[in-house]
Amino acid sequence: MSAMTLPENTSTATPATAADRREPPLIAEERRMLEAWLDYHRETLAMKCEGLTEAQLREASTPPSPLSLLGLVRHMTDVERTWFRRVLGGADAPPLYWTDENRDGDFDLVEADFATDIATWRAEIEVAREVAAGRTLDDTGERRGSCTACAGIYVHMIEEYARHNGHADLIRERVDGATGE
Repeated sequence: MSAMTLPENTSTATPATAADRREPPLIAEERRMLEAWLDYHRETLAMKCEGLTEAQLREASTPPSPLSLLGLVRHMTDVERTWFRRVLGGADAPPLYWTDENRDGDFDLVEADFATDIATWRAEIEVAREVAAGRTLDDTGERRGSCTACAGIYVHMIEEYARHNGHADLIRERVDGATGE
C-alpha cells in the first residue's frame, strides 16, 4: 500500500451543518450500515462545533477538566489516525496531538486553531475511508499485539464517537445553551 499523506493546505475545511448529516439506514448491507452510522456520528461532532467562536470551542466543560469541543475534535483526529492508519493500514503514523509524556495533549489547546484542527480531522477521516475501502470487514490489523477485524474497528469508532458526542452535547449546552441531537 502506498503512503498516504495529509493535504498541504488544511485550513479550508468547515464544520458540518445539520443539512450535512444524514440519518443512517436501519436496514442495509452490513458495511453500508457501519459506514453510515460512523459518518452520522462524525457529522454530529462537527455540528456540535458549528457557529461557535474560537473561545467557545476552547471552553472547558467543567474545570479543572480540560475537556472542550476543540479538544474533542483533536482527540477524534488521533483516534481516526490510530485505528485506521496505524491498526488497519499498518502505517507508521505517530499521534498528532499527544505524546507518551503528555497523554492528554489533544486537550492541551495552547497551539490549537479550530480551522486548522477541523481540517486535519476531516483529512484523517478521508484517509480512514481510503484505508477501509481497500479492506473487507473480515480483514484484520494489529493493535497492542492483538488482531482486530475491520468490522470491529467500525464498531469501536461508532462507540467512541457516540460516547464523545454525549460529552459534546453537554459541553455545547454549557457554552451557549444549545441542545439537540
